[in-house]
Amino acid sequence: MTGRTWAAAFGLTLMTAACGASDSDEGGETAPIKRESVPRNDFTPVEIEATIDMLVAEINENSIQPMQLTVLMKSLAGYFAPIATGANRAMGELGAAGRVTGNVIGPTDASAEHMKAMADQTRQIEQVVTDGAEGIAITPFGEGNVDAIDAAVAEGIPVVTLDVDLTTSKRSIYVGINNTSAGTTAGETLLPMLPRPPGTVILHGTEDPTWADGVNRTQAAQGVLVKAGYDVLVQPIDYLHEAEDVEALKAAIEAADTPVVGLLGVFSVSYRCAMAADAAGLSDLPIVAFDFEPQTVGYMRQGRIKATHVQRQYYAGYLGPYIVYGIKTIGLDATREIVARQLVDGTRFDLGVDVVPAEKVDDFNDFLDSIGADQ
Repeated sequence: MTGRTWAAAFGLTLMTAACGASDSDEGGETAPIKRESVPRNDFTPVEIEATIDMLVAEINENSIQPMQLTVLMKSLAGYFAPIATGANRAMGELGAAGRVTGNVIGPTDASAEHMKAMADQTRQIEQVVTDGAEGIAITPFGEGNVDAIDAAVAEGIPVVTLDVDLTTSKRSIYVGINNTSAGTTAGETLLPMLPRPPGTVILHGTEDPTWADGVNRTQAAQGVLVKAGYDVLVQPIDYLHEAEDVEALKAAIEAADTPVVGLLGVFSVSYRCAMAADAAGLSDLPIVAFDFEPQTVGYMRQGRIKATHVQRQYYAGYLGPYIVYGIKTIGLDATREIVARQLVDGTRFDLGVDVVPAEKVDDFNDFLDSIGADQ
């Protein structure tokens, strides 16, 4: 089956088919890649933009090497929509320069049970390899995808993971946030809003050992606050049951040994911290959140959430195809050297987070509009 037929068979939606080069272009004169310009503002990640420019400049120094590249998405909607937007833009730019043909593929309905979705994605990886993919960027579901990724790499196909890393796989580079540094930043954002210790901070996070990224983010935020002298109570998140989650947060506030002086949520539903504080009759507590959910923005406009931390999903999607193409054409070592400023441990490209104070909500929305990344 062709890749497009396969996608339809799995109920997926084709997002883009970048214009590609003909066989006669291979090894021919360089067709320069022209990046689509976006307006600069206070939230533009200047260093990341500079790194992308350096990578594109190095690629442009080389003759055209057409390749078939596929971006596999967990979903094309919600949190993942900006990743798809960035990937589509990069694929379009590379395609217009005669460098890449390929698709950005993912389900529009992300309601499938996790293990089934992961198994489906494993089959997707195997299928795009069969269909001739020469490079893959992927937002993986989890460890169940490792064997298929490793099999692709064994055939000489570079794989770059986006948003979620699979350190046990043979992927070349991960592009996303460093959860330890993101958690540290979140703790440091809340710290100046708190009264002097003693006092308790409720941390809406996770201690689930099977969720390494979540634990790393939670523990890093906890470490900042404990070091500053506060008691920190980690209240495990319950994503699926909002009412129960809010009630558990409220109970934690009321049961704290020392009075609660603030709340910090490190995942997308951290607006529930405001709901719980209100339910406990403590509407003046400082609250810091994570991600840019509509409910979070609403509480920020009310002054109830003082700041949030937004992941740069658009840039994960935008960098994915460029890094894959760079690995294939100028080599892994050369690509790593160019992106070294953002690399952690030589393989993880840390996108960082945008710290958005409540008074800057409109400015941040303007930035998202400027890159076409509605969140």
